[in-house]
Amino acid sequence: MSLLTRVRERGGVERERPDAVPSAVKSEVKRELLERVGFEEAARLASYANVAEARRELRPALEAVLNVSEREEVRSADRDQVMAEVLDDVLGLGPLQPLLEDDTVSEVMVNGPGSLFFERAGKLVPLGRVFESEEQIRIAIDRIISPLGRRIDERSPIVNARLKNGYRVNAVIPPIALDGPVLTIRKFSDRISSLSELVELGSVPAWYAELLSWAVRLRQDLAVAGGTGSGKTTLLNALSCEIDPGERIVTIEDSAELKFAQHPHVVRLEAREASIEGEGAVTIRALVANALRMRPDRIVVGEVRGAECIDMLQAMNTGHDGSLTTLHAGSAEETVARLVLLARYGIDLPSELIEEQVASALDGIVMSERQADGRRFVGSFTGVFRTGEGAVGLDPYVVFDSAARTWELVREPPFVARAVRAGLIDAREVDGWRSRHASALAA
Repeated sequence: MSLLTRVRERGGVERERPDAVPSAVKSEVKRELLERVGFEEAARLASYANVAEARRELRPALEAVLNVSEREEVRSADRDQVMAEVLDDVLGLGPLQPLLEDDTVSEVMVNGPGSLFFERAGKLVPLGRVFESEEQIRIAIDRIISPLGRRIDERSPIVNARLKNGYRVNAVIPPIALDGPVLTIRKFSDRISSLSELVELGSVPAWYAELLSWAVRLRQDLAVAGGTGSGKTTLLNALSCEIDPGERIVTIEDSAELKFAQHPHVVRLEAREASIEGEGAVTIRALVANALRMRPDRIVVGEVRGAECIDMLQAMNTGHDGSLTTLHAGSAEETVARLVLLARYGIDLPSELIEEQVASALDGIVMSERQADGRRFVGSFTGVFRTGEGAVGLDPYVVFDSAARTWELVREPPFVARAVRAGLIDAREVDGWRSRHASALAA
């Protein structure tokens, strides 16, 4: 029985099996397979973009090896397990391959050879010991980063990379990681790509989703804030899908995660770390500055975390209204404080002047929240304005009660009425929304 099958059948908890095939036997089968097909041929198959096709080509050779083997340890019931694990080792990422192929798994965390966890439905599930040795983990890490021209060793013990399918990878090895190599793989699902899908999941009520859609269509500059794993990227992607198809979007990310399956005019840029020689790095800040020369209607920055913050704020202030970004923060107040702090990395100005820049650049802050049971919700929506003293003022529009999981419209955002007066939104559409919102509250 494969690891994937056992994970699904046992609710994600892996247990030791007394009848499992010894690792020494699997290693011997793998060695014989590589001798039969040749190391060069195995390397060629491992480089296939289509892994399923490579497995089909290699499987007959593996079956032949097992047919001529007279090992009592490999019983007929174990053949599928042995074949799956050997093929994963040769063509995939070893024991990680079944987890990466499971669409219900959103993140995989290897904490040395003795511990592995994965995230499913927002909750962490332990698998215990899956890797046989630190060397096996290092082989999986090298297989991930080698095609990208990256390396990891004692001189450079931390690496960030991205798989071909967009999964984000972080690896840390000894001596930095004390208990053996640590590998974290963040998967990004294509299943959620619109506000309507978030409504279906119960992550946001329909009236609130419609309000956020208007905010994007009316070119409000928005920041999506929240903690790690709270769903910021998912919400940003859903908001981005509300952008008019006639506009040109430039996305800038540290690791490309945003998906624009239907928008016809998207330019995707991704930052790059330095090469093995320490050259060729392209920062988020450099990409934001370059994006201003690419005639964008909207700039979408996957996450601001450094000096690029000041460039993002300046872009919002120089005619690129409707730009979107995310950052780590626990509330609207923390979001403003963090934006000021990050902007100071990029420009040496007093905090008061930077606050004025934030107040004039940003129109709203949307919070994203993950609760203890793993469920994710679109939280509060807060307006940002400039006070008479030039400081940042916050105006709550929508408040989210995380305990009751309910939303309250505290105040209708002023951009709605302005849009009606300017003819950007039909008054009947707004009246219908107000009526539906009132009906939802009454229910």
